[in-house]
Amino acid sequence: MSEQQTEQQTDQRFVRVCRVDELPAVGAAAAEIEGRRVALVHTADGAVHCVDDTCSHANVSLAEGELDGCTLECWLHGSRFDLRTGTPTGPPAITPIAVHTVRIEGDDVHVALSEES
Repeated sequence: MSEQQTEQQTDQRFVRVCRVDELPAVGAAAAEIEGRRVALVHTADGAVHCVDDTCSHANVSLAEGELDGCTLECWLHGSRFDLRTGTPTGPPAITPIAVHTVRIEGDDVHVALSEES
């Protein structure tokens, strides 16, 4: 990791959101952090990801969608978003969603919101 990346990570403001065991074993849950609605996603490999909860194509919750590996599907029109990059993997969505930094401390999930909306 470069010195600049380390400084950026240090500058991020992490907020405790929940305990890992409060998340589905595999799946997504909606949460609100500082007035921003996010989806916390626990994947089969044990990783926890955090993305904006609203589909960029339609105003619906992504936390209610299906998880497939490291992609989350919008239940309304079937767009899938990569949890690592926020990039849609196919239509109808063409605009990425914001991805937020997750840090696990003990049993707690902490999230630093990105500047993107």
